[in-house]
Formats: sequence, structure tokens, C-alpha cells
Amino acid sequence: MRAILNRLYEVSGLIAAAFLVAICAVVVAQVALNAIDRVAGLLTGSAIGLVIPSYSTFAGLFLAAASFFALPYAFRHGAHIRVSLVLQHIPAGARRGCDILGAAIVTLFSAYFTWYMGVLALESHAFGDVTSGMVPVALWIPQGAMTLGLGVLTIACLDDLVVLLLGGEAAFNAEGQQLLAGRDEGASGSAAGAMGRSTDGGGPMDGDGR
Repeated sequence: MRAILNRLYEVSGLIAAAFLVAICAVVVAQVALNAIDRVAGLLTGSAIGLVIPSYSTFAGLFLAAASFFALPYAFRHGAHIRVSLVLQHIPAGARRGCDILGAAIVTLFSAYFTWYMGVLALESHAFGDVTSGMVPVALWIPQGAMTLGLGVLTIACLDDLVVLLLGGEAAFNAEGQQLLAGRDEGASGSAAGAMGRSTDGGGPMDGDGR
């Protein structure tokens, strides 16, 4: 079960990355067409008018899908901002209780937003809502992608909540602690190295001060 869930989070992250690549491709293609149009205008006196229809709309829809599909992957890797100013000053037992409470609250919020977005996508499909622009896009398509991303996020939040209730360590907590520990070790190593160089007497001024 753990392997299946981890693969689900990885696939969600890969989908988000694919949408980011799609954004880059659309923007680069439009920039290239603009450059060709500019050169043609200079050479012939009139622009060709090359443009990707509704490219800004497509880029915005891709960004929405990428953002929501990236949520569960980022959550499982401790990439979301987590304020622990109070948690680090309370006993371990109380800290664990706060983690469980926080995981329960975020699971409920995520489940509610998943349900709300799903209802909104169904309504858009029922009423035939589309985007404005040269190329109309059915709104239920990006809204459906957002619903899927939120659904996987809800699974990730519930996953951590169950792990905490069973006495384990939440993934977001463990990943964040490892990240902070790595930064602390790196900073300590840099400081120790700087102190070692200063005590060795090296540097631009040594000996008689030259």
C-alpha cells in the first residue's frame, strides 16, 4: 500500500512537471513567432501576424493544473511553508498532539475543497461553460484537473494523519526536519571551516601584516 501511495504522489508531481514544460513550450513558441513576425515586418514592410490562438489562456490553464497537481508531491516532501515557532518550544507529547490536530484540520479543508471543485466542474459541464478567447475551452476540463490534484492532496493529508495516529512520523515533518538539519550542518561546516582558516594564520595579511 505504501508503494502504491508513493507512486501516486510521484505521478502527480510528474504531471505537474509536464504542465510546466507545456507552459514553457507555448511561451517559447509564441516568442519565436513574434520574432519571425518582427523580421518579416522589417524585410517586407508588413507583419505576417503569426500567433498561437489563445496562447495566454492555455498557459494560464496549464499553470492552474501544474499548481494543483504539485500540491500532494510538495506536501509529502515538506516543501510547503510550515510555521513551527511554537511547536519547537513545547514538549514532544504536546507537539505530537498539535501535529495530529493540524493534520486532521488540513485533511478536512482539503476534502471540502476537493468536493467543492468537483461540484463546480460538474456544473460547468452541465451548463457548457467555456473560456473567453479565440479558442473556447470547456471550463470543466481545467476544473477537473484541479479536482484531481486536490483529491490526491486529500489522500496525502489523510495518509499522514493515519500515520500519526498509529504512532509514526508524518512525512512532511520528517522531510522538513531533514532539510533543516542539512542546512544547519552545512552552515556549521562553513563556519567551522572559516574559523579554521582564520586560526591557521592564513589570509592576505599574515606575519608582519603584509
